[in-house]
Order: sequence, then structure tokens, then C-alpha cells
Amino acid sequence: MKRQIRILGIDDAPFTFQERSTTIIGVVMRGGEYLECVLRNQVTIDGKDATEICTQMIKKSRHQQQLKAIMIDGACLGGFNVVDIDTLSQSTHIPVMTITRDKPNQRKIKNALQKNFKDWEDRWELLQKGPLHTIPTHHNPMYIKCAGISVEEAKEIINISTIRGVIPEPVRVAHLIASGITRGESYGKA
Repeated sequence: MKRQIRILGIDDAPFTFQERSTTIIGVVMRGGEYLECVLRNQVTIDGKDATEICTQMIKKSRHQQQLKAIMIDGACLGGFNVVDIDTLSQSTHIPVMTITRDKPNQRKIKNALQKNFKDWEDRWELLQKGPLHTIPTHHNPMYIKCAGISVEEAKEIINISTIRGVIPEPVRVAHLIASGITRGESYGKA
């Protein structure tokens, strides 16, 4: 696989639950070394539009045809607005992977969904689609789900795009930009 493949990293901006929507940022990078483009859109907090909004954002980008992978920081954007990575991959014809530093606590997630959503079963079902893979790194492991790509290919893309630490640069840079535009200065770990 070429080291300069174009990868789109997506993360949401910090928000409060008093807000109706939050910004999502996408960054197109060549591997993990060169930032080519920044994309922006809005998703409804705890809504059901994340998959559709991500699809629209990608299809409107002049880089769509060159993208080889989409990386999303976690399975949800804007709270529990779950991204259906199978649908996103099929509608854009681009492989998709979710990336998290910490292993999701399934019991806590299910309890939060049951407590806060009438349609919790639908959201839970989406979150349960596909196996969660543990990817060893030089530091702590990361956890991924993928659609439209094998786990081995996903590992290769993660290795190409991770400069230091655990998180691939497209997701890390999307996180920095999203938190920076919202808070005035970026903070925290992707």
C-alpha cells in the first residue's frame, strides 16, 4: 500500500447537551504526513443523522474519488448519534473504520441508551454490528471496527498514518481542529 494514500479523519467538536447540534470536522491527509483539506458540517446532538451527514460531506468533497479510507473517532458523533459504518462505506464506496483508545464498556453504553432513548434498541443494534478488533501498538492497544476493508488492511492504514503515539494523524488532527475552533484552543487526546 502506498504511504501517501489519502485518508479522511472525522471527529466531533466539544458540545453541551443544551445545544441542538455540534460541528464535525473532517481532515484529508496523505498518509499521516500532509494535510490537504479540512471539511466541516453539523450533526444533531443525540440525533440519527450522523451517517447521512458524513455521506453528504464526503460526496461534496473534491477529494472523494481519491480517498482510500475514512477513520472516525469512535462509533458516534454528537453524543449517541451512531454512525452506521456499513452504510457509510457502501454509499461512498470507501472503506470505513472507527478508532478508539479505550475499550468500550458495553454495559455502561447499553445502560445509558436504555435510560435516555426510546429507540435505544435500534442504536444498540447499530453499535453491536461487526466485531471489535484489538490492535496492538507500541503503547496501549487501540480498538477498531471496520467496513469495506479487512482487519489486515485496516492495520496497514493505521500504521501508515500513525506518526507517534496511538491515534492516526487524520483523527488526531480532526480532533485538534474541532476542539480548537470550539474552545479557542485545542485540548485533550483524540
